[in-house]
Amino acid sequence: MSELYRFGVSLEKELIDAFDRHIGEQHYNSRSEALRDLIREELLKKKWLEGGTVAGAIVMTYDHHKRELVNQLIDIQHDFQEVIISTQHVHLDHSHCLEIIAVRGSAPDVQKLASILKAKTGVINLSLGISSAG
Repeated sequence: MSELYRFGVSLEKELIDAFDRHIGEQHYNSRSEALRDLIREELLKKKWLEGGTVAGAIVMTYDHHKRELVNQLIDIQHDFQEVIISTQHVHLDHSHCLEIIAVRGSAPDVQKLASILKAKTGVINLSLGISSAG
């Protein structure tokens, strides 16, 4: 169990009121929980910018009838097997598939994989969600 440390923060009333509205909309139980998440997000952004190790998921939809697209996507994934942990393939309808690719590795490698996949003709949508790797 981690040790808790208490500290005070001084903010303008208008800012704290806006923050309280925000954390209420996000269903936080306390300011502390919301602040912890904001700090973690900022530290993760720093890690991302510095090229640190991240974990996350690439979520992509594509038209599997697009000529050679499936083979191209598989070849790309084989080229990045050092960052791909697993994949899940879902048939959405007769023409469209959803692929969820769990990744862990250097931030630049993860971003490169996502960018290469996204640029392929027939990929309809791709989003990359990242988190800390540990």
